[in-house]
Amino acid sequence: MVSSNATSGQACPSIKPTSNGVFQGDNPLDFALPLAILQICLVIVVTRGLAFLLRPLRQPRGGILLGPSALGRSTGYLHTVFPKRSLTVLDTLANIGLIFFLFLAGLELDPKSLAQTGKKALAIAVAGISLPFAMGIGTSFILRLTISKDVNGAAFLVFMGVALSITAFPVLARILAELKLLTTDVGRMAMSAAAVNDVAAWILLALAISLSGSNTSPIISFWVFLSGCMFVICSILIVPPIFKWMTKRCHEGEPVDEMHVCAALAAVLAAGFVTDAIGIHAMFGAFVIGILVPKGRAICSGLKTNVATIQGLQSWGLLVLVIFTACFGKIVGTFVVSISCKVPLRESLAMAFLMNTKGLVELIVLNIGKDRKVLNDETFSIMVLMALFTTFITTPLVTAVYKPARGVKDGWLQAQDN
Repeated sequence: MVSSNATSGQACPSIKPTSNGVFQGDNPLDFALPLAILQICLVIVVTRGLAFLLRPLRQPRGGILLGPSALGRSTGYLHTVFPKRSLTVLDTLANIGLIFFLFLAGLELDPKSLAQTGKKALAIAVAGISLPFAMGIGTSFILRLTISKDVNGAAFLVFMGVALSITAFPVLARILAELKLLTTDVGRMAMSAAAVNDVAAWILLALAISLSGSNTSPIISFWVFLSGCMFVICSILIVPPIFKWMTKRCHEGEPVDEMHVCAALAAVLAAGFVTDAIGIHAMFGAFVIGILVPKGRAICSGLKTNVATIQGLQSWGLLVLVIFTACFGKIVGTFVVSISCKVPLRESLAMAFLMNTKGLVELIVLNIGKDRKVLNDETFSIMVLMALFTTFITTPLVTAVYKPARGVKDGWLQAQDN
């Protein structure tokens, strides 16, 4: 992903949208539309192929093989299929997709579900974000002394805290569904805690973005934060009544009026425009709209990730440190609070591993940090590998520690609350 601020400073030659055809002597790869079609097709083939190969491990798809870590080592391939002049178009398409992805992620969050799981989910969520956030801040000081000396200190500190403390809510929902745990007490508790975690993380991310602007003064950061709060308040007052009115006009079993669909899409894009204009990423606005809709669901990261930037004992040691810090903060923090809330041992372990899920949401955060020049190439690669590792181990660990007994109905949560 590349933000408008990031791309404005790059001197990329203009590229025409369509060609006149090979018979007119034009190379389709020199034009934006056919090149974008080839890139999208290649991404789909590679990611779907990886999904098929990794199906036994139930792992998410990824695009790192397309970037400089693997195929990108061939300069001929990289300059032909993913030339720099095309990245603005590809990043714009990716950002639009991520805007609607975050909107769908917001739709998955039901604020009412928190009330059903009581204070325990809130306590687990607070522990799941506070301890990792604090450890992320500690790790940021080490990275600044080694490989990230030239970054914005305050923004880098917050970005690292968010990156190590966020839980990928959509990925967590998919994992729980595949393991058939979505409707269990563990699933409901994990989803509620992850919902609170995500909301807090995105608020902190908005703060980090406001701090990452060039020549940003404390006054500007304050106005950005205040404007963001006003956007959320206005959205709370305006969005739910409108969507409730639309819902009443959509009768069950009948096709949804296309005007309502267009209005919803326009609202998401408008919210993205407003938050981008404020100085917060457009995806934050889409996420807020998704949460507020009444309830009744990483490719560019791979293209930007170059594992070759991780060289030498120091870099690999920092990678181990980041992975250990991310896992320790999430798993230990969640586990300790779960046990203190009298959640059974196996369920507490499962909850701890589930809250450690990173996935695509983590990659979104990292891309924003890279585009805002808060993360350099080496730090970005380390953080991406951390996100992949933590997501990779989630399903096997949960499967190993938590297998609900047959014939035993879930009820420990309700029993404890009573």
